[in-house]
Amino acid sequence: MSNEVEHAKRALRAELRERRALLSDAQRDAAASSIGERLDELVESLGAQSISCYLSATAEPGTREFVSRAVRRGIRVLLPVTRADGLLDWAVANDDDDVAEGLFGLPEPTGEVLGPIAVNDVDLMIVPAAAVDRSGMRMGWGRGYFDKTIGSMEKCPPVYAVIYDSEILDSLPREVHDQPVDGIVTPTQTLSLSQTRR
Repeated sequence: MSNEVEHAKRALRAELRERRALLSDAQRDAAASSIGERLDELVESLGAQSISCYLSATAEPGTREFVSRAVRRGIRVLLPVTRADGLLDWAVANDDDDVAEGLFGLPEPTGEVLGPIAVNDVDLMIVPAAAVDRSGMRMGWGRGYFDKTIGSMEKCPPVYAVIYDSEILDSLPREVHDQPVDGIVTPTQTLSLSQTRR
């Protein structure tokens, strides 16, 4: 059973990766601008003073401008730093553009690294995803970093995944470790979903 699910996820991830690769720079820029506005509104509506986000890679819906604006507004932003053991460390974002290439070639901050539990203090988590289904089940890119983080938090804040509109699917293959999200932010909408965490 789990092999079938893994195979289905692999095939779906390949298709989603291909779709993202076909977007033009202009389409990416327009999407990043719209997503940034929606994330600004989300942070404001929740009154979040401390958030976690991520530095988007080239093919991902853009979050970098949003992160810079949040830092300038005095919001504490934690950015993930991947570890070889499958956990995430965190670094506080600052207003410079220093980015290093982390494990798996992902963009990561270069500031002081805090341990995995630093994220327990945030008011909102903004996470990457390959797709999210209408029930709120999130499918990542297969390494499990965010599932582990969300699943291990005692008091998890609202979690919103950032994706393109076409990546909201009716249903997704799921495994027992997969964690749902509370909402979705796309270039055209912010969807809040009611979630019950396991």
